[in-house]
Amino acid sequence: MTFLAALMSGFALNPSCAPGGNFDLSPWELQLPIGSTGSPETISSASLQGCAGWENFDYFFTESGDGALVMKVDGSPASSGCVTTPNSLHCRTELREVNPSTGAAASWSPNAATNRMIVELAVTEADNSERGTVIGQIHIDDSVSSKPVCELYYNSNGDISIGVEQTRSGGDEIFTSLRNIPIGTVFTYELEYYTGLLKVAINGDFQTLDTYELDAPNSYFKVGNYNQGSSLSDIHVFSIFLEH
Repeated sequence: MTFLAALMSGFALNPSCAPGGNFDLSPWELQLPIGSTGSPETISSASLQGCAGWENFDYFFTESGDGALVMKVDGSPASSGCVTTPNSLHCRTELREVNPSTGAAASWSPNAATNRMIVELAVTEADNSERGTVIGQIHIDDSVSSKPVCELYYNSNGDISIGVEQTRSGGDEIFTSLRNIPIGTVFTYELEYYTGLLKVAINGDFQTLDTYELDAPNSYFKVGNYNQGSSLSDIHVFSIFLEH
């Protein structure tokens, strides 16, 4: 059995548990599209864990049928009144990597031996804008920059693309088209950034990406629903695997 097949064989998800009963959420904190202006609500790693852990049936919850982790965003600040961070125009229900032992913000070196995230999911609704929603990121450490290394996009046509920033100051992403996966179809993506190489895979089909002038800044993973448009986006996650 291949590594990916072994990972995806997994275990049955329990529709009766909150997401923390089906997923190891110890390496994650959650950012929501609600709160006060410039200060979205966040849920700690400790609060997310366990079958009775935190959930909210508008944004972050277990699907009653198959046990998937659902992450929803209603739209944009203009269309839904959702809340963004000071450095973004877009709203998100998104997990951010933290230290599993302390729950504090974490980052790692892209020159290390292994930094890998594999996610199995289906996007059930996405905005009809060109970029739709971001379903995964590698983000530069907050002490270095407020910009991502790369963002993985999925739109309502099923088009998947990845944008890689050329510099740490950002605003200069180069986009690469990857695959078309019809909306509602389960697929896997993998993001890797180790031994100085940035790679992405859709259903195991890898591409190595140029990192331009980024020069391997300390980084961290994010996974979720970072809505780039003004209409509802909805993703259903079936597994999340992290390796360092």
